Amino acid sequence: METMTATIGRVTATNTAPNAGNAEKRPVRYLLAGIRLALGWIFLWAFVDKVFGLGMATESKGAWINGGSPTKGFLTFGVTGPFTDVYTGIAGAAWADWLFMAGLAGIGAALLLGVAMRVAAVAGGLLLVLMWTAVLPPENNPFVDDHLIYAAVLAVLALVNAGDTWGLGRVWARLPIVHRLPWLR
Repeated sequence: METMTATIGRVTATNTAPNAGNAEKRPVRYLLAGIRLALGWIFLWAFVDKVFGLGMATESKGAWINGGSPTKGFLTFGVTGPFTDVYTGIAGAAWADWLFMAGLAGIGAALLLGVAMRVAAVAGGLLLVLMWTAVLPPENNPFVDDHLIYAAVLAVLALVNAGDTWGLGRVWARLPIVHRLPWLR
């Protein structure tokens, strides 16, 4: 049996059991990987529905491929609160449509693949916080809604490298560019 000792700050921990703790961490890793996949699907599905108008949140006539705008409807009619003028001012702008759709697709793909988790967490967190500011105050709580919770979950997923389980995170981490630019991890 091999003994491993680690010192962190003033605390020294000794582990005498091989792979101690790995069995206990496995269910958590799988749970976080499942959450990552589910959240990735939420982003990617929003993209697909807005592109093709599959009838969930976007009707066929409002699909992006049919000339509809992914941002115009909500930013024109659904925004409330102190930022209403800001959001209605960009509603339907081509740059806003492209940026929003690229964000949904990129964040969703990164989460599903388990790559670029830090980039996805920052981009997704920013998008979600912007969506939160579009409907202030939230409908069911004076401060918090699902957008802020999803943003926090994205941060946790990136911090624990959730893309390494059921994803390509380990392969991604070995790429030379990721070694040079660790924020791409």
